[in-house]
Amino acid sequence: MTSLSPQPYKGSRDYYPEDMRIRSYIFATWRRVVESFGYEAYDAPLLEPLEVYTAKTGQEIVNEQTYQFVDRGGRTVAIRPEMTPSVSRMVAGRRQELGYPARWYNIAQFMRYERPQRGREREFWQLNADIFGVASVTADAEIIIMADRIMRAFGADKKMYTIRVNNRRMINLMMSEYLGLDIVQSQLMIKLFDRKDKLTREDFDTQARDIFGDETAQDGMARITKLLEATSMAGLPKELLDSDVVREVQELFTLLPEAGVANAGFDISLMRGFDYYTGMVFEVFDNHPDNNRAMFGGGRYDGLVGLFGAEPVPTVGFAPGLTMTQLFLESHGLLPEFVSTTDVYMVVLGDIHKSARKLADDLREEGVRVAIDTTDRKIDRQIRTAVKQKINYLLFVGEQEIRDEMYRLKDVASETEEVLSLERIISTVKDRRRQQKRVRRPSSDDALDG
Repeated sequence: MTSLSPQPYKGSRDYYPEDMRIRSYIFATWRRVVESFGYEAYDAPLLEPLEVYTAKTGQEIVNEQTYQFVDRGGRTVAIRPEMTPSVSRMVAGRRQELGYPARWYNIAQFMRYERPQRGREREFWQLNADIFGVASVTADAEIIIMADRIMRAFGADKKMYTIRVNNRRMINLMMSEYLGLDIVQSQLMIKLFDRKDKLTREDFDTQARDIFGDETAQDGMARITKLLEATSMAGLPKELLDSDVVREVQELFTLLPEAGVANAGFDISLMRGFDYYTGMVFEVFDNHPDNNRAMFGGGRYDGLVGLFGAEPVPTVGFAPGLTMTQLFLESHGLLPEFVSTTDVYMVVLGDIHKSARKLADDLREEGVRVAIDTTDRKIDRQIRTAVKQKINYLLFVGEQEIRDEMYRLKDVASETEEVLSLERIISTVKDRRRQQKRVRRPSSDDALDG
């Protein structure tokens, strides 16, 4: 009989308890920040009709990366590769009933069939946060400010990351008016710019020339060079500076510093490849040399709700991912030390299991999380289990402890031991839990207050 592989499906990962501690920390930080801005949780089905994605997501994702199949009812469905179409469908379903602005968030898992690599998996988790019903640049600013607050809640300072901002209206103007491209050429050029950082300059230039064609390539490449040399809006060609969208971008860059976002800058080459973006787009880049890349981003997509038979609703959102967030925290040494979610491991000495279970229940009633060793193993093996599982405390319970109602509590990390009453055990454990919670929230209160 052939043995089964213990490895997970390619591009997915197992989450052991130590991994879940990190994941839970990241999720809790995301949740705390977005809820502080008034965002409320929602969820949507794991499966959607394929046409939900074909309408606007992008052909690369639909044709090459979507897990899709025909169900038993003959419907072509897909495992969600992203949340934006689903939440747009939900808003369209209750377009007239919702109070606007509607601020929603979700933390969920997704699947895309793509080449697994560092920071990119086929199965992935991400936060999605969106504000519906605000057409002005104030919503754009709120989303970027919230993304910045999340980074600061993890203890990051402004030197560790950069927020790059562009506008799809500016991009469309650049493609049609400044570069003189038609619709097909514009789409190809946008995709090329979106992959620019993954290509050598020679490969980028070669592909750009092919998009222009022989007759216009020389002039077009000169114009692209001028665009890429612009490090701020002031350096843009005059044909772009005279446009209305510039004032919108300038207003955004007035609001961000007022909210303490000091590391945001304009980047004319930032595209964000999804077809549904209609206005501001942004990405948060890790500045660490070992992980110098875009971590996550978002933008404005005003037309997606309207695809579901409702009046369009102006929308802005963003979506940081779990894996890229973890890589950022690891690269910058920002991950705190984690211990088990179990507070106490009860070492049972002798045949007193009934009394030990009663004591454990009393502790649980007071909010202490207790695991009992019921194996009757030698004491050293029971202790070894608690150490491997990184449980804070060992509680030794034998006949004398039950009789005296005084129990030996050992701090595993410091190896110090005290004899305490039930009440003192409860207070000691809860004090330790509060201390660890504060340690795991570096600079978070400052980030929320700022």
